[in-house]
Amino acid sequence: MTHPSATDRRSDGRRLFAPSSWPEARFVAGMLRTETVGGLLLLLGAVAALVWANSPWSDAYGRLARFVPWPGGHGLHLDLSLQSWAADGLLAIFFFVVGLELKREFVAGELRNPRQAVLPVVAAVGGMVLPALVYVAINTAAADGAPAGWAVPTATDIAFALAVLAVVNSHLPQGLRAFLLTMAVVDDLFAITIIAIFYTEHLSVLPLVGAVLPIVAFGFLLRTGRGRWWLLLPLGLLAWGLVHASGVHATVAGVLLGFVVPVRSRTGRSTGEAERLEHRWRPISAGVAVPVFAFFAAGVSLRGVDPARLFGDPVVLGVVAGLVFGKAVGLFGSTYLVSRWTRAELDGEITWSDLLGVALLGGIGFTVSLLIGGLAFGVGTERDDHIRAAVLLGSAISAVLATAVLRRRNRVYRRIAERQNRDADRDGVPDIYQDGPAGS
Repeated sequence: MTHPSATDRRSDGRRLFAPSSWPEARFVAGMLRTETVGGLLLLLGAVAALVWANSPWSDAYGRLARFVPWPGGHGLHLDLSLQSWAADGLLAIFFFVVGLELKREFVAGELRNPRQAVLPVVAAVGGMVLPALVYVAINTAAADGAPAGWAVPTATDIAFALAVLAVVNSHLPQGLRAFLLTMAVVDDLFAITIIAIFYTEHLSVLPLVGAVLPIVAFGFLLRTGRGRWWLLLPLGLLAWGLVHASGVHATVAGVLLGFVVPVRSRTGRSTGEAERLEHRWRPISAGVAVPVFAFFAAGVSLRGVDPARLFGDPVVLGVVAGLVFGKAVGLFGSTYLVSRWTRAELDGEITWSDLLGVALLGGIGFTVSLLIGGLAFGVGTERDDHIRAAVLLGSAISAVLATAVLRRRNRVYRRIAERQNRDADRDGVPDIYQDGPAGS
């Protein structure tokens, strides 16, 4: 009996998951690791939800979002709708990646050196405090205000903001992306803290203490080189389940798991565990977790909604003003004050006009803002719908304003680069030396 050769088996188009499909899989995974593709998928999920929720088939969207896959899981607190699974379950993957990124920043990144980190860290703090104050001021002054949503406009969406910058950028200074990334990472750290402290309705201490064991075991296995997926995955799921059962939002489990992953590489390995796991999980986060969450979170039905009632709601006004005005002024103003009164300085390549564009990008508060809105007012309530509409509107306005400013700055830098190239060609200097000889 003859057996087909390896080449014959690979060429058999009827075989599922044939080896020849792996290069394509790696290509797709690589695409999903880019901010542009991740942001576009997030936007696609949100637009699809909006279109479906406002179509004649909107009832089907509502039934899908409210569907409970495991209705008998109340004892384990798993009787969740698909919408809740997306917010509590899939988004934990996103926060795991955020935790890995935070750990890398603290150990080997910009946050390692306080002198380098002071400006983006202070910018993140100012960019969270002022939007909260704007929201509280509007909702305290209104008779039907709801100050409980004060944290909604404080968060910046890393994926969306970096995606907008990536689309606009061709000649902007590299330091601009580093500033935005560091600021957004610190912003996420504070947002996670806010969720854990202010949006935990009930706390069961025993499950929370029990979650420490699988989290510690998760980190121990990775540090000792024994971290295999069939060991790590059950530990991660157990930690998630215990944190969820404790009453603390389950996405916090993802951050804690990311924090215990070692950053420094062991002897004989080219990359650390944090970088390796981030490389592996980012495509799942960007390609599945965040777009699916956006699909279930952004489905606001505007059919039959009174625009006067919507835009007259102080919650909507507070969120939009907080994202568009509070974020920009908070980020820009706090950075200016620190650089004015201390020795901290902007990177030499970055101008204040550039920073204004980044400050406007900070008003894109999609993923975490939608999550906090659901926690503050309850998923599916009228105020939750208003919050989602306000977050979408405020984020869209901030993205448009930031794009206008950054495109203008990009044109300025492009003209400078073109002039330098012309001068180099005229003087007969090779392009490789247009910025000076190496080592000068």
